[in-house]
Amino acid sequence: MKKADIDKILKKHDYKKSSLISILQDIQEVNRWLPPEILKQVSEKMNIPLIDVYSLTTFYKSFYLKPRGKHIITVCSGTACHVRGGPRILNEIKSQLNIDVDETTPDKNFSLETVRCLGACALGPLMVVDKKYYGQMNPKKVVSTIKKFSKKK
Repeated sequence: MKKADIDKILKKHDYKKSSLISILQDIQEVNRWLPPEILKQVSEKMNIPLIDVYSLTTFYKSFYLKPRGKHIITVCSGTACHVRGGPRILNEIKSQLNIDVDETTPDKNFSLETVRCLGACALGPLMVVDKKYYGQMNPKKVVSTIKKFSKKK
């Protein structure tokens, strides 16, 4: 992400300290994560101590301080998905991608995360790839879904 892109986002929010969360969300939307150099630039441009920027980013789970993949895979670990085979789905994804939860593949193509509930219990076990829901998953469907997204580089 270029400095000009960050400046554009800061300007959009009028450099308001009260807009820091929105600013960081906008940056992350474009960049997929918040690298230290970007946080430093935001801190300097907004005249906010860097420790305060980091405090905010570490408080909210929605901010990522490590690089994330192009495709984000989210697996539901809620009760309904769990009893319908969610752990098998998660294990298959981990096996296929050779990564663990909260990790990114070396080629930066996939990141894996879990959430407590995705709110679609009738579709369980459930996984989401790039905000698209895939329900009633089984290990075979996991393999074909990952293959589909592996081709989208």
